[in-house]
Amino acid sequence: VQLQASGGGLVQAGDFLRLSCAASGRTFSTYNMAWFRQAPGKERVFVAAVKYSGGSMYYADSVKGRFTISRDNAKNTVYLQMNSLKPEDTAVYYCAAGNNWNPPYFGGMLYWGKGTLVTVSS
Repeated sequence: VQLQASGGGLVQAGDFLRLSCAASGRTFSTYNMAWFRQAPGKERVFVAAVKYSGGSMYYADSVKGRFTISRDNAKNTVYLQMNSLKPEDTAVYYCAAGNNWNPPYFGGMLYWGKGTLVTVSS
C-alpha cells in the first residue's frame, strides 16, 4: 500500500482544514487507518484512527471533539477534518495503514505516507 497525504497549509487559529490520504492498491479496505503528527522538535504522536470498515474511530484526547476521521473505501481515501484549529496543532501530519487496533498509541502501523504540513498561526 502506498499512501499520499495532502491538504495541509497555513491557517489562522479557529480555522479548519481537511486532510486527505489517498492509497494505492486493492487492499485499502482491509486496513485500519490512522493519522499521526509530528510537531517541530517533538516525537511523532497518534492523532486519530478508523477501523477498516469505518465503523469505529478513536481519537487522541488533544483533538477529541475538534477532529473527525473518516474513510471512503470506494475511493481508497481517508480524511481528517480538523476544526477549531489551535497553534499547538501545528505539525507535519502523516497517514498510516496497519492491521493493529491498539489504542492509545497505535504502534506497529505497517505503511506510512509522506507527511503534509499544517501550520496554525495565532
